[in-house]
Amino acid sequence: MKKFISVILSLTLCAGVCFAFAGCGSKGGSANEQVVIYSNADEEAITAMQNALDNNGYEGQYIFQTFGTSELGGKLLAEGTDLEADLVTMSTFYSESAQEENNMFLPLEFDVNTIDEFPDYCAPITSQEGAIILNTEMMKEYNLPTPTSLKDLADPVYKDMISVTDIQSSSTAWLLIQALISAYGEDGEKEVLTGIYDNAGSHLETSGSGPLKLCRAGEVAIGFGLRQQAVADKEEGLPIDYVDPEEGNFSLTESISVVDKGENTNPKAMEMAQCIIENGREELQKYYPNALYEGESTDAANRSARPMVFSEPLTVDLLKKHQELSESCK
Repeated sequence: MKKFISVILSLTLCAGVCFAFAGCGSKGGSANEQVVIYSNADEEAITAMQNALDNNGYEGQYIFQTFGTSELGGKLLAEGTDLEADLVTMSTFYSESAQEENNMFLPLEFDVNTIDEFPDYCAPITSQEGAIILNTEMMKEYNLPTPTSLKDLADPVYKDMISVTDIQSSSTAWLLIQALISAYGEDGEKEVLTGIYDNAGSHLETSGSGPLKLCRAGEVAIGFGLRQQAVADKEEGLPIDYVDPEEGNFSLTESISVVDKGENTNPKAMEMAQCIIENGREELQKYYPNALYEGESTDAANRSARPMVFSEPLTVDLLKKHQELSESCK
């Protein structure tokens, strides 16, 4: 009986100690917990950010989870500070809309010396421009004229020869639609986009890199996608070229932000955000050449011919409006 009572007391004491430790751990984010990073970034950007973290002492201390822009944007707006992620890299306009609705990001605790003004909770990681992409071998094989504008892509001569992305799932498509609206107005945009969708047929892609991949594979001769990816393919000797459209090269930035979880905020989240900005930009600029920070410059060979900015501030509400315009053209 004495032995039995002794065992019971020991188990009770152990349980109490375990409960006490569990209680301590639940009061705030632990520096030993992995930082969860949600991102809509492309593979090249993810790799650059991972290299910045791994090479500066954070290897094995974080988890990247990637999403499409629309999916991640929906999570930010719906979940706010309840989001699982500690860090978010996302299209800046989505982060701004999420902050306005949910007040979910912390002011950054490090200097962000950007060329253009950004909110104090955003540090830009990339700037991405759109361009027309060509498979040079297919262009010759089918004797296709080289398009000089986005409007050209509505020409029936390109029937079943082009690929573009769907704005319902990818922000890359918004670069095309911004250019069309700026050049031709909403009515003119609808006419041109209807023709482009008709020519694309089944090659309306959900991923921003989809049209380039189809061009690489020789499934289509022409695509609309991210300019820097086409530049990289051409430099590697692939049969890929690109055209800066007459309507202009519109751009979107992506930024990193730290989720405000109050006492549960992981202290390493802010450190990792700073590490990515201070140690990742050099590699990021190899793929996304636009200068974002003071002291940076855009290499002349990678500078687009017609950089443009949309006349209205980019917001989720404006995106939804343009998504509706897009749907009416299908």
